[in-house]
Amino acid sequence: MISMTSTPWRQRSLIAILARREVQGRYRGSVLGMAWPVATPLLMLAVFTLVFGVVFESRWATAAGPEGTGMFALRLFAGMLLHGLLAEVLGRAPSLVTSQPGYVTKVVFPLEVLGWVNLVAAAFHFAIGLALLVLANGAWGTGLALSQLALPAIVAPYLLLLVGLGWMLAALAVYVRDIGQAVGPLVMVAMFLGPVFFPRDSMPAGLQPWLLLNPVTVPIEQARAALFDGAWPDAGTMAVYWLASLAVYAAGLWMFNTLKRGFADVL
Repeated sequence: MISMTSTPWRQRSLIAILARREVQGRYRGSVLGMAWPVATPLLMLAVFTLVFGVVFESRWATAAGPEGTGMFALRLFAGMLLHGLLAEVLGRAPSLVTSQPGYVTKVVFPLEVLGWVNLVAAAFHFAIGLALLVLANGAWGTGLALSQLALPAIVAPYLLLLVGLGWMLAALAVYVRDIGQAVGPLVMVAMFLGPVFFPRDSMPAGLQPWLLLNPVTVPIEQARAALFDGAWPDAGTMAVYWLASLAVYAAGLWMFNTLKRGFADVL
């Protein structure tokens, strides 16, 4: 418990330096540079809106009836942002340790920090996209609402859960390299079996409860309600999600600290 709560704070300077280097290194030498974090989600939104909103003429069903293409695009953007955060964190997790053998074999380094660095770099891109979404919704969607102040409380347990899952994948991938190949398809499954492109109640009734096992379901639903419907997060749902996230976070940290004893032998 002490390690769970103290490590991010004690290593905050190291995490900030490495995360900044990670973000800057990703765009170093490119023409657009730091404009890519803004351009990428907008390009993805344009493509998905064209395919689902125009070609397939999908609409978001609400109590007042189906919404237009504009609101469909905003709701789709919200789902894409939260799933994109999961995709970036988990997609890079299997290579966190294997791509940095020097941290394992040559220096004394707090390896669990790599999970936080991975999260902070991904959260940077997510924050830019979320700011764009709030501004776009304020200008052309349902407007601004006090319930949007609850977004940090909705996203916080999601971030803890992703750190825990990232630690698990990073530790296991040192011993089982197939983990890196399996993450991509699993991330795709999480997208199509979550409420990214459609509301959960559009699925068959028997499948709806199972979708709650998808880590993106609760954050997407609660964030959409706060953003577009002016509704505050459901206390019961968020309490259960917080407990589940803390359990995954603790399990991930325990697994990582247990398995890292053999990292040097494998690498």
